[in-house]
Amino acid sequence: MNIYERLKQDHDKQRDLCEQIKHTRGDSVKRNSLWKELRVELEAHASAEEQAFYSELMKEPEGTDETRHAVEEHQEMTEMIEVLDNLDMDADIWMKKFEKLAHRVIHHVDEEEAEFFPKAKKIFSKEEAKEMGETFDDRKPAEVKKQKAA
Repeated sequence: MNIYERLKQDHDKQRDLCEQIKHTRGDSVKRNSLWKELRVELEAHASAEEQAFYSELMKEPEGTDETRHAVEEHQEMTEMIEVLDNLDMDADIWMKKFEKLAHRVIHHVDEEEAEFFPKAKKIFSKEEAKEMGETFDDRKPAEVKKQKAA
């Protein structure tokens, strides 16, 4: 699987988890479980993506600006996750903050798929895209493990 297919697979999972969380209420077992899953998924995905895809894009002059922008968005999402982790899930503000995070996540993945992927496909060969997909698959489990331990 190439990097674009692999990232899209994660993006679809992130979209689905965000949508599921929007339909939960209060400090429920379901909300807690989905939140933990999404939090781990977002952080592990971002780290593996930066290592496997963004690091390669940064080497190319045509990919530098987009990559910097994407890394900034990852940082913003990490900060939003930390805020949510420190709020009571029963509080109305939790869902309001979550909806802002979900909006940011959807914006980010849509932007990557619509703008980054087409540009990257002009920069990288099919073989390079496949290798990046393999690197991502190697990194992601380690990142998941690291996030679960945190």
